[in-house]
Amino acid sequence: MRSLDVVFPSPGVVDLVETDVAPPGPGQITCRALTSLVSTGTETFCLAGTFDAGTFWEEWVHFPFKPGYSMTAEVVTVTEGVTNLRVGDRVSLPTSHAQYVTVDSTLAVAVPNSIRDADACWASLAVTTQLGVRRAQLELGETVGVVGLGLLGQLVVRYLRLAGARHIVAIDPDPARLELAQQGGATATIAATAGDATPALLAATGGRMLDAVFDITGHPAAFAAASTLLRPLGRLILLGDSPQPSRQHLGPRIVADSISIIGVHAGTAAAQATALDPWTSAQMTALFFDYVSDGRMNLDGLISHTFSPRDAPQLYAALTTDRSSYMGVLFDWSALDTAAVTP
Repeated sequence: MRSLDVVFPSPGVVDLVETDVAPPGPGQITCRALTSLVSTGTETFCLAGTFDAGTFWEEWVHFPFKPGYSMTAEVVTVTEGVTNLRVGDRVSLPTSHAQYVTVDSTLAVAVPNSIRDADACWASLAVTTQLGVRRAQLELGETVGVVGLGLLGQLVVRYLRLAGARHIVAIDPDPARLELAQQGGATATIAATAGDATPALLAATGGRMLDAVFDITGHPAAFAAASTLLRPLGRLILLGDSPQPSRQHLGPRIVADSISIIGVHAGTAAAQATALDPWTSAQMTALFFDYVSDGRMNLDGLISHTFSPRDAPQLYAALTTDRSSYMGVLFDWSALDTAAVTP
């Protein structure tokens, strides 16, 4: 079986490569991609290939590199030992942008019939953001800020609404992104960077400031600025992992105000469910699907662009130049000329 894959052969270069798909072994499945979501910030960082030594980025990205980690796919082959999936099932996979993939069946989460392919594509990001909201240890009635309203920020706003935040303050210079955040549950919006948001935030909170704030920008300058938006004993949750943390620095009140800094990465989700922590990635994905299915998680309007995978070089070139006009970007794998690459 042959597959068309999106590949970064070297920093700054995007290519489409035909590869052989490994036949599935015991406990594995082979799947055909339906749609996959481009993580516009993460994948452009990967493409640039500029990382501080010792970071997760340096460990993860090795060229040639296959980007992507959130796909909706159809099962085409099931092997011995797979009992929970059948050929024809739709599944969510944390895999790269590729026409066909072979994976351990444990990585796949069945997609309910009530969920659209495009909505199921958000699953991997939905796990990361759900884990962040859990790690923030929110209490009913808290006032929470979200700095950066890209893909992750929009999901965090929606989870905060579900988690019972009293006030959700969305902070981003882009009016269109603020509008999407309002649709998702933000109770106040501030059209500014974190560094310029203090006057408006003082007015919005009556001088109390934030109980917790999520920095989801990945921008080094936002870290210190976001910390100044908190009340004493507030929590700063980092969901945007900068590839160059050496450029970040502590804000002026971190120690004096006893600010807690909480880092969040999807790789730290529970590998096995336990009584103390039952929330594995699979369980969080299933919960996300429930929220989408019953309407409590509204994703309408979050997909701004859909491309054929064959347009990947042009897409990444545009994202590298200016990704501000892009929100959710999908690769539609049904758009491929199936005569060119076939099983």
